[in-house]
Amino acid sequence: MTDYTDAQIWLIIAVMGVATFLIRFSFLGLIGDRKMPDWVLRHLRYTPVAVLPGLVAPLVIWPDATGGATDPARLLAALMTLVVGWRTKSLLWGAAAGGLTFVALEQLF
Repeated sequence: MTDYTDAQIWLIIAVMGVATFLIRFSFLGLIGDRKMPDWVLRHLRYTPVAVLPGLVAPLVIWPDATGGATDPARLLAALMTLVVGWRTKSLLWGAAAGGLTFVALEQLF
């Protein structure tokens, strides 16, 4: 699979762990106790809305489970998630509706 030794793999894991800590500490540790400007807080409110679709869209449009072919069950489940989430203003209800829709459609198809 790879030509890395066990020591090299552990070194990579350790370096990535330190880098992740430093990235988070630079934001939370250094400026975490300061009052942030209102415009920054207003923009940070939209972070989940921007990140979640970026994570989910490739899994809906080009899923590995179907060899990269678009699957109607996944598209309809994503649509149901969006509609229920938008109408109820609840991430949990949207995710539950999308999950149940996907399971039901997988059973039908």
